[in-house]
Amino acid sequence: MKIVYADAFKDQAEKIDQILSDFSEKGKTLSSGRNIIKTFDLNGRQVNVKSFRIPNLINKIVYRFFRKSKAARSFSYAEYLLSREVGTPFPVAYAEECNWITFGRSYYICDHLEYDFTFRDIEKFEDEAQKESVLRAFTRFTYDLHEKNIEFLDHSPGNTLIRINADDFEFFLVDLNRMNFKRLDFKQRMKNFARLTPNKEMIKIMANEYAIITAWNENEVFETMWGYTKEFQEKFLRKKRLKKKLKFWKK
Repeated sequence: MKIVYADAFKDQAEKIDQILSDFSEKGKTLSSGRNIIKTFDLNGRQVNVKSFRIPNLINKIVYRFFRKSKAARSFSYAEYLLSREVGTPFPVAYAEECNWITFGRSYYICDHLEYDFTFRDIEKFEDEAQKESVLRAFTRFTYDLHEKNIEFLDHSPGNTLIRINADDFEFFLVDLNRMNFKRLDFKQRMKNFARLTPNKEMIKIMANEYAIITAWNENEVFETMWGYTKEFQEKFLRKKRLKKKLKFWKK
C-alpha cells in the first residue's frame, strides 16, 4: 500500500498505518454506501477515514497509470484550498492499494470537523431572517471561491459544513475529489449553484446577493441561476425514474 502523509503528520506515520490496517474491523461508522467513512482516534485527535469503493475495470487501469485517484485528489485539493484560505477539514494522509497493473481501494484521512448544520438544513429553518442571513453568507462564500478560480463540481447540499460563529458563519467544503481551477465566466458561475436547491425563493435570495456583490443585472443573474437549477432537477428526476424502471424489470 502506498501512503502519503501531510508534513504535520509524518511523525505519526506508524499510528496512521495501524488505523488503515484496522479499517475494516474497527472505527465508528459515520456513513456507508458506495464509499465508507469511519472516525478513529489518532493520538487524541479525531480523524475521518474515507474508503473509496474499488473502481470498475477501466478505472482500475486509469487510476493506476493515467489519473490521480479520488483519495489523492482529495488530499491535494484540501492542501490547495487551505493555502487559499478556503475552509476544509485538515488533510492528514491518503493511501492507495494497487499492484503492478491495476488499482484497488483508496483511502483519504482528514480531521473530524464538528459543525452545526449543512446547506441541506437551511430550508428547514423556521426563522426566515436567519435563513436569509446564512444564504447571503453562503453566496458570498461561493463568490469568493469563484474569484479564486475554484470550481467545486460537487457544490451540493451535503458538501458544505456550516458552523455558527457569533453573528457570522464559517463554511467548510468536503467531498473534494471533483474540482476545476480556472477562471469562471458568468454562465459557469451561475451553473455552480444548480445542485443546491430546487427552492425558488432560496435561489432568489442567492441571486440577489450575487448581483449585489458583482453589480450585475439581478434579473439576468436570477434567470440564469434558476434556469440551470431547473435543468439539473429535470435530469435528476429523469435519472430517478429510470432507476425505478430498471429495479422493476429486475424483479
